Amino acid sequence: MNDKFYLLPEKKQQKIIQAGFLVFSRNPYKKSPMQEIADRAGISKSLLFHYFTNKKELYLFLWDNACRTTMKYLNEYGCYDPDDLFEMMERGMRAKLHMMARYPTMTSFVIRAFYEKDPAVSLSIQERYRSYFGIKASDALSRIDPDDFIPELDIPMMYREMYLSSVGYLWEIFQRDGELDVAKLEQDFEQMLAFWKRIYLRKR
Repeated sequence: MNDKFYLLPEKKQQKIIQAGFLVFSRNPYKKSPMQEIADRAGISKSLLFHYFTNKKELYLFLWDNACRTTMKYLNEYGCYDPDDLFEMMERGMRAKLHMMARYPTMTSFVIRAFYEKDPAVSLSIQERYRSYFGIKASDALSRIDPDDFIPELDIPMMYREMYLSSVGYLWEIFQRDGELDVAKLEQDFEQMLAFWKRIYLRKR
């Protein structure tokens, strides 16, 4: 990316960023035209390519921007602080729902990008995802007390099952409705958490 992008006024930067989120959130990577992004940002296509060498560079820049915003919210809500897994997940849910309500277009972009299959960007997206969230999640899991759960439970496997269920649910809703109803998501995730607690937590 050309450093001249950061010399733009913040308002102009945000206009380009929001235009990118909007266009990429509505279409697969390959079918997202840079011309439409430039039009929505109110600049020429050639100027957009002056700031970003190619579409991939812009796409990954937007992904990194969204990941940093997500980490900001997760840290503000103290998502990785508790030793209790379900409290950690509940804080994470609250943080993400707050973020979804404030940045719906960015959220839609993140969901589509996470499941993007185009080899031009898919590997980079997954690598960047792990670099942002993998270490934090692993550290948090290492502090969990196995005695809180039913005997002989494979905790990493349980966490993976809950994680895949959550992201799969979001993708299903996004594919069906094209947008996310934050109030409905909150209700559904609360029910999912209550269900997992009943299954996995040791009865005291």
